[in-house]
Amino acid sequence: MNVRSTPLDSTTEQISSDDRRVEQFGDENRLLSADRENDAVEPASPIKNKQNIIWIASYPKSGNTWVRVFVHNLLRELRGETQGSQDINDLGRYAIWEHSYPHYTQILGKAPTRATAEEMAKARPAAQALISRQQQGLSLTKTHLCFGTDHGTPTINLDVTLAAIYIVRNPLDVAISYAHHCSRSIDAIIADMAQPGFRTLPTEKHVGEILGSWSQNVASWMGVASRPVHIMRYEDMLDYPERMFSGLAAFLGLRPTKKQLESAIEKSSFAELAKQETERGFKEKPKQAERFFRQGRAGQWQDLLSENQVQRVLSSSAPIMQRVGYLPPRGVGSIKYSLPSKEGNNGQ
Repeated sequence: MNVRSTPLDSTTEQISSDDRRVEQFGDENRLLSADRENDAVEPASPIKNKQNIIWIASYPKSGNTWVRVFVHNLLRELRGETQGSQDINDLGRYAIWEHSYPHYTQILGKAPTRATAEEMAKARPAAQALISRQQQGLSLTKTHLCFGTDHGTPTINLDVTLAAIYIVRNPLDVAISYAHHCSRSIDAIIADMAQPGFRTLPTEKHVGEILGSWSQNVASWMGVASRPVHIMRYEDMLDYPERMFSGLAAFLGLRPTKKQLESAIEKSSFAELAKQETERGFKEKPKQAERFFRQGRAGQWQDLLSENQVQRVLSSSAPIMQRVGYLPPRGVGSIKYSLPSKEGNNGQ
C-alpha cells in the first residue's frame, strides 16, 4: 500500500485559507499583549464578553502542540528574544488549555469530577467566557473539542470566539500516534476514532472532552461559517514549512521578516522538541506514554498498519479523508471503498 497526500494547492476549497479572512482580525499588538510570563492571572471581571479567543483546534495527535510551539517561538522572535528556543514546558505564556480544571471548578463551584456530563456541558460556555475575560489581549486556546452541541449546549462559545486554527492529520497515522500516546492498542484507538460522539475521560488535571469521531471532528470545524477558520494539514507543515507557517503568521496578523520566520520554524522542529523532551521531560506527556514527541513524520501507517486496520479506518473516514486530500479516487493500494451520495453525507 502506498499513497501520498494530495498537495494543499490541489485539494478542495474548504481547506484553502481565505486571504480576505486574514485581514479581518489580525492584530500583532493584541497577541503580544497576551504574554502571561510575568503577570499573574487577573480575576474574571464582570464585563461583557469579548470576542478574543482564537482556538487552536484539532483531533488529538494531529500537530496541535507543534503549532503552539511555533507561535511561541515566533512571538519570541518578534519580541527580540532570539537566544535559545521556546521551553516546551512553558507553553502557557501565550496559550491556554480549554479543558484545564480551574476554569470549570470556578464555574461549577465544585470539582469537575463530581459533576455530571450534563452539568459539564452546561458549564462549558461559561468556562470559555471566563478564559476570555481573564485575558487582556487575544487568547490562543487549545482544544480537541468537536464543534457542535453536547446535551443541547454548544461546545464552543461563539460569543467569545474571534477565529480558529484547525490542524488535520491523516487518520491512518493518527491511529498509530494516538495508540502510543494512550498506551492502548491500535485496534482500540481505531474503534474510538470511528465512534460518533466519542468523549474522553477526565484526568487529575483536565476535564473530559467530546471529540466525536475523527470524521465528525474534522467536518465540524471545516463547516464553521460564522468565524474565520484557518486549516492546516500536518503533512503540509512537514513538506512545506515556510509556506504553511507564513500563512499561519499572516492569519494571526503577525509580520515577521524572512529571517524571523525561518528562525521560528527551525526552533520548532521535531528534532528540537524531541531534544528538549529527552533533556527535561515534557509535562504534557501522559504518565503511561513512553514519549510525547515520538516520530514526527507522515506515512508510517504504510509500514505499521495491517490491511484490515486500514480498511476499518476507511470504512468510517473515507469521505472526509478524500475531501481533505488523503485519498486517491479509487482507494489505497488493493483496498477499495465507496463514497455515499452527497445528499446522504454530512461528514458525521
